[in-house]
Amino acid sequence: MPSWLILLAECSLGLAIACAVWIAWDIVRGYRQHMAIMNLVWPITALYAGPLAVWSYLRVGRRHSPRGRREAEDRGKADREPGRLQHAALAATHCGSGCTLADLLIESALIALPLTLFGSEVAAAWTLDYMFAFAIGIAFQYFSIRPMSDEPPMAVLKAAVKADALSLTSWQIGMYGWMAITLFVLFPAGLPKTGAMFWFMMQIAMLAGFATAMPVNAWLLKRGIKEPM
Repeated sequence: MPSWLILLAECSLGLAIACAVWIAWDIVRGYRQHMAIMNLVWPITALYAGPLAVWSYLRVGRRHSPRGRREAEDRGKADREPGRLQHAALAATHCGSGCTLADLLIESALIALPLTLFGSEVAAAWTLDYMFAFAIGIAFQYFSIRPMSDEPPMAVLKAAVKADALSLTSWQIGMYGWMAITLFVLFPAGLPKTGAMFWFMMQIAMLAGFATAMPVNAWLLKRGIKEPM
């Protein structure tokens, strides 16, 4: 493997972690989000999107936080509400943060405890990734809906499943698509999960997941199945 490619992977991971830490620090120091779950979504998004997540956070997340809105009013500027594309992107990152968190936990756990399904480590990893992503994604959606709803918990849970199941699945399809190219075409000899290259490929996979999930989220928002973040 070329040394420049390994260096690129290490730099990408280091920069992403730095971006996630900065966003988390900025939120803690006063720019908490209107929806509490977005306080987690933004830093998690930075773990794969890096500087792009920081740009998006400054453009949307920080500006539309309660403090950001007050600061805009103090300057005499009425801030515009996010447009449809921004709402779709926010909804996709909300879904993707659950997928990202699940993949981090499962892939890290499989380093210490390798498992196979039908003789395949990849099949075992992807099955567990999807199961945990589904559970975490529905939990994220539940805690987004719950503060705004007077419905009983089970009704809110059903609404969360309805809102996030298709979105989450579309994200995983994009992610698995890129990882299939990575593992079976680009690096057929395999990539160790302890190496920077595997996690760099996972960053790209998450961006692929975002690309496949965004149009689905736009449709879900248009149909009123999912509420804007």
